[in-house]
Amino acid sequence: MPPATDQSVPDDAPDDVHERAAAGPRRPALDPTLGIDARATSQGLPPNRLVVIGDSLAHGFQSGAVYRTDLSFAAIIAHELGWSAQLRYPQYGGPGGLPVNIELLMRDLEQHFGDTLDVWELPLALFRGRQFLDDVEDYWERGPGTRAPNLAAINHVLAMYGWDLRDALDKTFASCAAGIGRPHDDLLKQVVENNSERAAVRVYPHWTDATSRMTLFEAAAELGRQHDTTTDCGIETLVVFLGSNNALRSVTELRVAWSGHGYDDPVGKRNYTVWRPEHFAHELDQVVRAVAAVQARHVIWCTVPHVTIPPIARGIGLKVRPGSRYFPYYARPWVDERTFDPRRQPHITAAEARAVDAAVDLYNTAIEDAVRTARAVVDGSPPKDWYLLDIAAQLDRLAARRYIDDPNARPDWWTPYPLPPALAGLHPLPDSRFLTGDGHGGRATGGLFSLDGVHPTTVGYGLIANEIIAVMNLAGVPFAGADHGSVDFDRLIRLDTLVNRPPQNVTSGLGALGWADEVLGLFGRALG
Repeated sequence: MPPATDQSVPDDAPDDVHERAAAGPRRPALDPTLGIDARATSQGLPPNRLVVIGDSLAHGFQSGAVYRTDLSFAAIIAHELGWSAQLRYPQYGGPGGLPVNIELLMRDLEQHFGDTLDVWELPLALFRGRQFLDDVEDYWERGPGTRAPNLAAINHVLAMYGWDLRDALDKTFASCAAGIGRPHDDLLKQVVENNSERAAVRVYPHWTDATSRMTLFEAAAELGRQHDTTTDCGIETLVVFLGSNNALRSVTELRVAWSGHGYDDPVGKRNYTVWRPEHFAHELDQVVRAVAAVQARHVIWCTVPHVTIPPIARGIGLKVRPGSRYFPYYARPWVDERTFDPRRQPHITAAEARAVDAAVDLYNTAIEDAVRTARAVVDGSPPKDWYLLDIAAQLDRLAARRYIDDPNARPDWWTPYPLPPALAGLHPLPDSRFLTGDGHGGRATGGLFSLDGVHPTTVGYGLIANEIIAVMNLAGVPFAGADHGSVDFDRLIRLDTLVNRPPQNVTSGLGALGWADEVLGLFGRALG
């Protein structure tokens, strides 16, 4: 098969994706103001200093579960604001949160079977893994997890794993609660049924019929109205971090299915894994209108990261040609390259990965255009103090196998991401590869992505928080202390169990994870 070029995409890709791919990767917008002066007038200190609307990256999802939400990027920012006690966020207990905590499962197996799983231990390990999943299932389907907490006020972290733009626009406590059916105790298919809805009812307000029907944006709008005459708005900084789930399933399912009829329907969209850019833009317009209705002094819009960079989909073989960004195939990170067979093993191709990246580039162009329009004076209307945080560019600058290890593939704008001194002093240096242990209690590779291969570690969330804080400083948000809110990475390293003490049964070949995925369907449960 002749090598692909860095412009070719499959024939079924949308025309604008073909055009974007032919033009090469999008040049990032590294100036959050986009060169437009639109500083907001301020009056007093709003009561809600930070509100976040988003998906799993804002929810605090890590290693297959939403669990330590006190270590989300919002919680890290609130700590630096001196506002931790005031920040309200959804909380999850039980055996590792929802839907399944890969880190806790691997630590449980490590405790009982050591650093390696021998052949004669596999039956007992299978029993142990199923018992772990059964405990999770029982807690959330029949135990304390069935009771949604009685919230006293609207959460500041209004984020839900798995939500795409349409979900954020439409779903409410009432619709999620109605979607929780009677569970079945299946001995083989041990997964928390309706886990998404069970997690979501802890996010939304629900103390009256009216609050139970609020979307994430309507809940944020209510927080925005919570001010008196001494302040001009109820929210100081609103962060919007949505859109990843409009493309993420292409790599978590290793299947590229472009959106079509019913893309904006909660049921009709289920078969699609990547939204056509025109469909994304149509829904983004509705999101922009919803955000514009929120009384927030500053709004920070985050771009969509390129979903082909996280290590859940690992490039197989050598790149398709010298200087290319892409590998011939992308498969699970534990797949043995020597025996990989594209005829029988799930994968996406270089051309498909390139098409997904081009679509994400067009999503981000649409987000950038929305911020540019809001910052401009149109028909005499006052500009909005909206900012663009190009998270996609920051992840690109941390991409080990795509750019760091291959200087010839780097675009002309690319420079290495400068890790904070506390992270730069770690050995080995944290990178974007899949996290593995070194067999001696330490870390051999990775450090930026957790054990689901998609979501950040705690220090990874710290990097997101640090970037958001930089934009907040630009906007004039006051932080306590002379460091202007710079993230305390020494604190996060101490709290990051994956960086300072990863499970040692997650070794270089990732055999234990591959076994758990094959016999327990682990990653399907965690990312499905």
